[in-house]
Amino acid sequence: MKLTDNEKRDIVTMIEEGKNLPEKFRYLLFDDSKKVEINWENKKFEIINIALPFQTIEHIDEPRSEGIRLAQQSFNFATGHKTSDWTNKLIWGDNKFVVSSLLNNPYRREIENAGGVKLIYIDPPFSVGMNYTIPVNIGGHDQYDKKPSIIENFAYRNTWNREGNSFLQMLYERVSLMRNLLRDDGVLVLRIDHHWGHYVKALLDEVFGKENFRNEIFVNRTKKNTQSSTRQMMLTTSIESLFVYSKSDQFEYLDTKYKLQETRKGYWRAADDSAGKRNPPERILNGKTFYPPKGSHFKFSQENLEKKYKDGSARINEKTGRIQYFVQPTEEGQLDTMWTDIPGYSFSTKYPTENHEKLLERVIRACSTEKDLVCDFFNGSGTTAAVCERMNRKWIATDVGKFSIHVTRKRLIEVQRKQKKNDKNWRPFEILNIGKYQKQQYLNDGMQVRNQDLIQTRKSNEKKFENLVLEAYRANKVEDFKTLNGIKNGTFISIGPINYSVTRDYVQQVMKECVDNNIINVEILGFGYEMGLFPSIEDEASNKGLSLKYKQIPNDIFNEEAVKNNEVHFFDISFIEVRTHIKGNKIALELTDFKTFYNFDSYANVSGQNNGPKMFVRNGQIFEKTKNKDGTYDDTQLTKSYTDWVDYWAVDFNFQSRKELIQSKKSNGEYEGTWSGKYIFENEWQSFRTKEEELELKTSEVEILSNEITIAIRVVDIFGNDTLKVIKVNK
Repeated sequence: MKLTDNEKRDIVTMIEEGKNLPEKFRYLLFDDSKKVEINWENKKFEIINIALPFQTIEHIDEPRSEGIRLAQQSFNFATGHKTSDWTNKLIWGDNKFVVSSLLNNPYRREIENAGGVKLIYIDPPFSVGMNYTIPVNIGGHDQYDKKPSIIENFAYRNTWNREGNSFLQMLYERVSLMRNLLRDDGVLVLRIDHHWGHYVKALLDEVFGKENFRNEIFVNRTKKNTQSSTRQMMLTTSIESLFVYSKSDQFEYLDTKYKLQETRKGYWRAADDSAGKRNPPERILNGKTFYPPKGSHFKFSQENLEKKYKDGSARINEKTGRIQYFVQPTEEGQLDTMWTDIPGYSFSTKYPTENHEKLLERVIRACSTEKDLVCDFFNGSGTTAAVCERMNRKWIATDVGKFSIHVTRKRLIEVQRKQKKNDKNWRPFEILNIGKYQKQQYLNDGMQVRNQDLIQTRKSNEKKFENLVLEAYRANKVEDFKTLNGIKNGTFISIGPINYSVTRDYVQQVMKECVDNNIINVEILGFGYEMGLFPSIEDEASNKGLSLKYKQIPNDIFNEEAVKNNEVHFFDISFIEVRTHIKGNKIALELTDFKTFYNFDSYANVSGQNNGPKMFVRNGQIFEKTKNKDGTYDDTQLTKSYTDWVDYWAVDFNFQSRKELIQSKKSNGEYEGTWSGKYIFENEWQSFRTKEEELELKTSEVEILSNEITIAIRVVDIFGNDTLKVIKVNK
């Protein structure tokens, strides 16, 4: 299309003034005839391309070690993983950074060695303000809801503003990265509802190309009652959509058969009703010539038709004079795009919007084969990973919600236990963390600074970070101290290092400064705490006349909206107590206490279901406040025992046997593993609450392999918060 003189003049002027050209000029200047594009306010085309390191939190191989310990399996020290074809991965962190890092760090090589990603299934939040509360058990009661953390809430609800512009931007960035992660014959399956399906379809057309759209599949949703006493404005919505997009034309569906609910009886069907024409059109049977109806042709060649007639599976209908063939009885059907014969959602874990396992089974079977790698970057309750484990697929699952990771860990161990009981294979899986990216980004200004500016940038950002924490904690800033940063209600505040855990040396520096300045009450805020720091450091502080308290800085701190709205909660540190039982060369551990120090300010946001009783915390215990008929209130303690706090605990009987290796690329292109100084928790024994089983407090007996062993104990409380304790035991 030719430009007018005025349009040419306008373009030159805008370029000279450094202004962006209006959208219309794209279509006037460039040939976009083959391009499908959806636009929204403040659309950004730049896709993040960074490689952040993963920290290995836990490694789970055996679903449960019972009796004598087997010898340690060999490890591949180049990768830091067990020598096997693949270790499944459960990753805690923002999926945008997770996928970008999988694309750009050494895990990319591991993925390629595993055959590449064949299938990505995602069920992203739909931008409709859904309720993402999760039922939790408190003191044997199930009627309480854990609301999303601030970071979960930001990810699943508050992000969707400006009439969905941010939802589309979120999805655009992530599916663009996911497409790059797929192998050439890979496929993305995305679940969406009727509110945003049309926008998402156009978005996927843009990212994958409309020529790579394969199907829209309809699945069941949870029906809502829309009837009212006046008039019904809306019809009940009964379906949602699965959009299927391939990376290229190399994709094809693999297993498209499914088991019918009832065996279909055999029946006779016309052999000449296939649409279209073929030459020759006629068929001769029993000496008689037959012609198909106009616009149709016979399903079978002359030769095949004669064979069927001889074996009795074809006949001439005496009433109609047409050739028929017999359709055999079958227990299988052929998939089409209507999958309403199976449930779309499940409520087995009580996790919100949990996809049904039957749905995932069908998706995985149609789009992958055994040992293929399948990914779910909106993990939720871990349905995709659980089904992959049963169907012998490799998997990667990730979620921004810490509670999601905890629920999935329990679910996968349950699956592994059943696989083991039924003498079926399973793969080890590891829990990884990319949650520290927020700190790295904050320090390095989005990791875009130049090397010569790095030191100055970090100094500046450390000050910004200090102010951010003080604002979130609602504390006043203090000057002229080395380790003390603020004060709140007469208690001094020390903010631990931004880029590493609070160590014993750091605490001792704080204590010295407090003693020198006659300060008694101090709170230390940190992202993490050195293993083995507690409880011995408590005794050291007490001997100096100091009252030290420790709190966890949540990752929510980097959510400016949460800080502004006073919605950031600093969790208190918990402590574990265990008893060792040694008999000969065998040892068993007993969990004897789990002390929590949650207070009202740091307590997870929990309330009774359906606006039920209010919850509060006093002296580390949960209480329910109920209103009586006379207007008075009663307080009922729900956590009667320490076990009421414990949802899961696990033991590594030889904790320092496996170093955490961080992979880095050398100048020659090869990778080398550098020890991070930390050890990986090898989950050898675990117990957790299920519908069928109560919490066990004593482990099985395990053989002691040396005179002195280092044992790590991990406890996860009912809100998904981890606490780790390390002990040394002499034989």
